Amino acid sequence: MHSFTLRRQLLLAGLLGCTLLLGACDRNAPPSFHGNDVTGATFGKDFRLLDPDGKERTLADFRGKVVAVFFGYTQCPDVCPTALARAVEVKRLLGKEDAERLQIVFITVDPERDTPEVLKAYTAAFDPTFLGLYGSPERTAETAKSFAAMYRKVPTGSSYSMDHTASSYIYDPQGRLRLQLPHALGAHEYAADIRTLLKSR
Repeated sequence: MHSFTLRRQLLLAGLLGCTLLLGACDRNAPPSFHGNDVTGATFGKDFRLLDPDGKERTLADFRGKVVAVFFGYTQCPDVCPTALARAVEVKRLLGKEDAERLQIVFITVDPERDTPEVLKAYTAAFDPTFLGLYGSPERTAETAKSFAAMYRKVPTGSSYSMDHTASSYIYDPQGRLRLQLPHALGAHEYAADIRTLLKSR
């Protein structure tokens, strides 16, 4: 009888240990994302560009927030307005408190036409907290290259359009690049991934 009881106690103790171990593993497991997890990537380390008021900006300015960086241009016919409209919806889905900890950064790949005044008016039309950044053509090229982002001028009659990378680069509140979110993802998936990063350490 005593032997049976001892065996039963040992079995229960073993099951409890496994349960606790699995729980610990779950807590230490990496978070699951809808977008591409690029944690530890060697690209997109930082940027050094000007805001419409002429102030130089870097990632360090937004420490404590999730930062979403997107390359585009103000005369973009579809991808850019869609991306910024989605960002407005993402903020709504996050709720006021979490939305205040999200910074949208729009880097123009067309500094020739996107003057500071144009850039400021464009981003403000979506949300006054969205920040447009620009640099010289040389600095723009350097920045895009450091993000492994692509853009090129495409002649269209007497003017031109810009082909460019459409994904977003997402940084956690510690300033680490964590995600590359494809343009095809919807607002709910974006919001879910950003909420996960806001809770991360």
